[in-house]
Amino acid sequence: MDRNLALNLARVTEAAALSSAHLLGKGDKNAADQLAVDSMRKMFDTVDIDGEVVIGEGEMDEAPMLYIGEQIGKAGKNSLKVDIAVDPLDGTTSVANGLPNAISVVAIAPRDCLLKAPDVYMKKIAVGPDAKGAIDINKSATENVTNVAKALNKDISEVTVTILDRPRHDDIVKEIRELGARIKMISDGDVLGAISTCFETANVDILMGTGGAPEGVLAAAALKCLGGDFQGVLMPVGEAQMERCKKMNAEVGRVYGIEDMVKGNEAVFAATGVSHGELLEGVKYFKGNKASTHTLVMRSETGTVRFIEALHQLDKKPEYAK
Repeated sequence: MDRNLALNLARVTEAAALSSAHLLGKGDKNAADQLAVDSMRKMFDTVDIDGEVVIGEGEMDEAPMLYIGEQIGKAGKNSLKVDIAVDPLDGTTSVANGLPNAISVVAIAPRDCLLKAPDVYMKKIAVGPDAKGAIDINKSATENVTNVAKALNKDISEVTVTILDRPRHDDIVKEIRELGARIKMISDGDVLGAISTCFETANVDILMGTGGAPEGVLAAAALKCLGGDFQGVLMPVGEAQMERCKKMNAEVGRVYGIEDMVKGNEAVFAATGVSHGELLEGVKYFKGNKASTHTLVMRSETGTVRFIEALHQLDKKPEYAK
């Protein structure tokens, strides 16, 4: 895959972040999400790809979101055919409430290489490269934390588990506390939580819990680039979600490994910070109509990981919404 595509993806997530960050702390998560969607779509129109959204924000009748099945990109005769996974604003509640760790995210892989995951819950477990192969989503939290501790050569009391702060995770939290491991609760955005397992500075060893399946695919793409590990099991609720899984040929109860979710070795991933976080700085606005962004860009083919700090002159950026 063209390595220049990675930089183009950075421009896509930068545009979404620059737009949505205007609404930080203003209490309107839907408006922030829509600004991110609009800007992301506009920037994708400048990228020379023949793209199909396989992870998006709903079905066609839910437009103007970036819907599943939407064709995006400046598709020419010889344009690369790709699957696209997007979350224009992962952490809408965080932006609305002025909280940290909201990001704009995109992943791309060759056509038919990304799992078409329905918008249902997914049970997840993720670790960084040093603990790859040490996890099994069918085992208990106790077993997984113990095995990860051994892989990392850490005492259990030194292992940090990150979990979405939700009532559905009360039992896992109780079990981990009784085991003696550390817990880092996150209010939103488990894509970044999964990525954090691959960076020592984030001080996270394992992600556990249940979150959105679309976010699971995005996380798997990032971990594929970073050499980490990810497993997920779809957890639909009710007959309607079961039908949605059947419609998309998604197997309920199957353990999807990272190679099932992101096939091959040509994934490209980009994420730009919207609000401040431990891994990515949020958008900062300066006098003179300028703003800065901080973006993570990765390619699985080469294993290259780049952090891009950019300063934008906003009056020369008509391609993103205001």
